[in-house]
Amino acid sequence: MLIEKVMLNDGNMIPRVGLGTYEVRGGQGLNQILAAIQSGYRLLDTSTNYDSEGIVGEAIRRSGVRRSEFFVTTKLPGKYHHYKDTLDVIQESLCRMGLAYFDLYLIHWPLPQRNLYDEAWRAMITAQQLGLVRSIGVSNFEPQHLDHLIQETGVAPAVNQIEVHPYWINQRMIDENQKRNIVTEAWSPLGRHNEAKSEATLVDLARKYHKTPSQIILRWHLDKGVVPLPRSQNLAHQRDNLTVFDFKLTHQDMALIDTLTQKNGRIDNQDPNTYEEFE
Repeated sequence: MLIEKVMLNDGNMIPRVGLGTYEVRGGQGLNQILAAIQSGYRLLDTSTNYDSEGIVGEAIRRSGVRRSEFFVTTKLPGKYHHYKDTLDVIQESLCRMGLAYFDLYLIHWPLPQRNLYDEAWRAMITAQQLGLVRSIGVSNFEPQHLDHLIQETGVAPAVNQIEVHPYWINQRMIDENQKRNIVTEAWSPLGRHNEAKSEATLVDLARKYHKTPSQIILRWHLDKGVVPLPRSQNLAHQRDNLTVFDFKLTHQDMALIDTLTQKNGRIDNQDPNTYEEFE
């Protein structure tokens, strides 16, 4: 299945839909990732904190697909924001996954109370120069965090992976990323508890377009210029989540979905301005 790509601000290309691997672990998880690869997924998103780096690497090796066809992303845990720690853990993750380089490496959270994310960013610039990482970016960063990195180093993140789904459309951050020529990725793009998929608005649109509610949500992301990273352990759903390039939503339908957003719509109330990992 042909998956469209979008160019990052560093000239590298990223698939427009990827596979999230949060809580995808063990032998069963390995088989699920292999099935996803067979269905056409090439953007594989993991994290040291997900405890899935090992099986993602193993799935790549067993898949029979050339490494160059994959776009592999992982993320820096908060306890490794010091410069040397960042460089060391990047190399540790590469060894764990059996890879020579990452296509994209992200700072998982800014952790502003610790205020070390600029130190981590400098280490990631070094890792990119050393060829350990091809593109560097961030996750859950707010405008002031992005601007601080750019002002301190002159290097803008290629990606900002943030929470976006119908109950938390986060249009403010999508727009802020776009202003800075940063691609927005969406974690948990369908929401994490599936309530949104039963919303009458989405059910009606699914009927209109002869698609599933999940496909409508993913197309909504694409039409916003967002790269969604759906996680599914169901093989049929994995395939369905890629079948979203044969239609587009109208502006009116996009606006209808936007009305589902909620004031307290965050999944776990994780505000990047206050959230601190492991506390």
